[in-house]
Amino acid sequence: MIGAIAFYLFATLTIASSIAVIFARNPVHSVLWLILAFFNAAGLMLLVGAEFIAMLLVIVYVGAVAVLFLFVVMMLDIDFASLRSGFTRNLPFGIIVALVLLAEMIVAVFAHRAGPMLAGSEIPAARVPNIVGIGQMLYSRYLFAFELAGLILLVAMVGAIVLTHRRRGDTRTPKAWRQLRRHPGTAIDLVRPGTGEGMKL
Repeated sequence: MIGAIAFYLFATLTIASSIAVIFARNPVHSVLWLILAFFNAAGLMLLVGAEFIAMLLVIVYVGAVAVLFLFVVMMLDIDFASLRSGFTRNLPFGIIVALVLLAEMIVAVFAHRAGPMLAGSEIPAARVPNIVGIGQMLYSRYLFAFELAGLILLVAMVGAIVLTHRRRGDTRTPKAWRQLRRHPGTAIDLVRPGTGEGMKL
């Protein structure tokens, strides 16, 4: 009973926050509604026993992606009036995509008895927790692919750092070590001109 109430609560909040993401006029409010949708989707994943996916939704999507969207939207000076001006031009394509998604949801609703339920057999309970099983698969069968993905991400991170710290010809980068080694006696020249003499360059 409690599981059914929690499911309908999380599902309703997820659908409502997703609709609010689309129809919110303020883009910052859209990102905040998106964060709420991620949290409720994580709750749905917990109900079906997918703890790893639920933690990914909270840590990766809410903690990184959604916060990044929020900072980008708040920091960039985006002219949203010009973005909304092409709404009517892209409306036919949007309607086609919406109809395709609606057809998929209808098929999913009427095909809920497919798979093991259609054969009359239930899904057996897992012998080990979900996270333990994923860890065993990653570090045994998919170890090479896992290490390769980490290497690709490392190369991308190093490349981003190199592109950020590259030298430009039109700017002068101060050298901190040379500034710290300067002695006040040689760096500062006290000039005391006489009255009415002025400065001599």
